[in-house]
Amino acid sequence: MTAPDELQVGLSRLLGDAQLGIATLPGTDIRLWLIDPDNMTRAFSPEETRRILDEPPYWSFCWASGLVLARWLAERPEWVRGKRVLDFGAGSGVAAIAAAKAGAAEVVACDLDPTALASCRINAALNGVQLGYSQDFFAEPDRYDLIIVADVLYDRANLPLLDQFLSRGKAVLVADSRVRDFQHPAYERLAVLDACTWPDLAEPAEFRRVSLYHATRA
Repeated sequence: MTAPDELQVGLSRLLGDAQLGIATLPGTDIRLWLIDPDNMTRAFSPEETRRILDEPPYWSFCWASGLVLARWLAERPEWVRGKRVLDFGAGSGVAAIAAAKAGAAEVVACDLDPTALASCRINAALNGVQLGYSQDFFAEPDRYDLIIVADVLYDRANLPLLDQFLSRGKAVLVADSRVRDFQHPAYERLAVLDACTWPDLAEPAEFRRVSLYHATRA
């Protein structure tokens, strides 16, 4: 199957010879358009590195935290069944797709990056689920039963979002592998699970240990 032009053009603009392919995520039945692993075996030029740093194609990978969150919802559909769910920083849409497949009444994929939202739309169609889309979390009304979040705390400047999530949803489920000193009075750690980014980036073992945190609004 040929990669959708909307996504392939976005990736080629960063890495001229990079290709997308359909990958089935390990431990799930979810399929996504992701960067071909063969593209990760060569060295990037300085210009490619600059472009990747300026505009990272997050949507072309399934990050370890997203994979853990997708598996968690597949194994525990009661978390989302019949509920209104928003996936913050949706990227490829993996967690949103998992929530829809687990029986959520409504799922909105939210991401600032228009290419990421295109990726969510295309991947939702690939998996036969229906999603809604939003580019502005703060324009969303306070109407969600659950906000799901994977791999957005890589920048510590994003930590204040932990409070903002509770302004739009009754509860929050966060998957993170980056913050080692996670401390927030509203959030309880539920589990620590193993996963790797797909395609595998050979990240250090510490980034393959994903913590799940849960908070409910008082």
